[in-house]
Amino acid sequence: MMAKIPAPPSTTHLALPFFDDAHRALASELLPWCAAQEVDERDDRAACREWVRRLGDGGWLRYAVPGSAGGALERLDSRALVLLRETLGYHSPLADFAFAMQGLGSGAITLAGTPEQQSHYLTAVGKGEKIAAFALSEPDAGSDVAAMAMRAEAMPDGWRLNGEKTWISNGGIADFYCLFAKTDPAGGTRGITAFIVDATAAGLDTSGHIDVMAPHPLATLRFQDCIVPRAAQLGELNGGFKLAMRTLDIFRASVAAAALGMGRRALAEAIAHAKGRRMFGQTLADFQLTQAKLGEMAALIDSAALLTYRAAWMRDDAEQRGAPAVGDVSAAAAMAKMCATENASRVIDMALQMHGGLGVKVGTKIESLYRDIRSLRIYEGATEVQQLIIGKSVLRG
Repeated sequence: MMAKIPAPPSTTHLALPFFDDAHRALASELLPWCAAQEVDERDDRAACREWVRRLGDGGWLRYAVPGSAGGALERLDSRALVLLRETLGYHSPLADFAFAMQGLGSGAITLAGTPEQQSHYLTAVGKGEKIAAFALSEPDAGSDVAAMAMRAEAMPDGWRLNGEKTWISNGGIADFYCLFAKTDPAGGTRGITAFIVDATAAGLDTSGHIDVMAPHPLATLRFQDCIVPRAAQLGELNGGFKLAMRTLDIFRASVAAAALGMGRRALAEAIAHAKGRRMFGQTLADFQLTQAKLGEMAALIDSAALLTYRAAWMRDDAEQRGAPAVGDVSAAAAMAKMCATENASRVIDMALQMHGGLGVKVGTKIESLYRDIRSLRIYEGATEVQQLIIGKSVLRG
């Protein structure tokens, strides 16, 4: 069950000029909805399915698909995704995961799917009736996508898939996978094509579940002579790498937002603990050392928030104007992702230290946040990859 949730220290960030009234209304409706939810998360797979159902029933998954598929907005809106993931991450990192994977797992269909593909998959995703997954990583191809070994061989009536994907979120519970495979083995990143593979496809084995320190559904997918129809091709032949990167670019700032939500929750927990913990005749909050730590935590969160909101605004602004972005959107998203995940890790660590022994007690919120935040510094581009993206942007001027 979800523990008692302290109110966020402040919601003044909603007044920043990065957001408009529609975003503020979204946040004001989402906050009480999240606070009212109570899901038993001891079984991560069952809990993830339950969160998808609730998010669909609540209408929140409509922000993960475009208006043409029943979405809440005409197109995917980075600022809406940021506010949703920040708020969900504050309340339940698993709820954030469930929401995020509906968007990321179907994002390639939003960007490049045929009308038939979008109608069949996206509407169901937005209602929580189908669970989506994004299958890019392999045992020897994580950050180095060009090293992909998964093969898709053209056949008269479709494609034959052979290979392995791993670290796949929603693996084993997804209804379909947006999969990336080599169609030109000698083509490097220019030889990759995307496909939609239903979980029921013959030759697909999703039973290789992976247990991690902060439980959520992960699996290794094995394809052995898995046949999919011609219509399963997603986007252009050999255009899969660009499609994968475009999909990740949309959601990278939202990863920063999830970290931001977790960091805000750690700060709120630290404030509540400091005000209530008595020692040496006063509260922990009365000590100047505590005040200094809380001040540092607040500054780390706010600095990450500004980078996160800026990155989301830059992408949305360029999309709305149909014009080049004001600055390098990829670099801005990389800065947000790097700083927010690293800063939130520091904040959560300081909050745990402030809790003393309670901070490492299994079952406390701070202990679970300490485990939850760690993977965010790795997935969807590790911190080191973000540094490379930023460095190359700086050198280009």
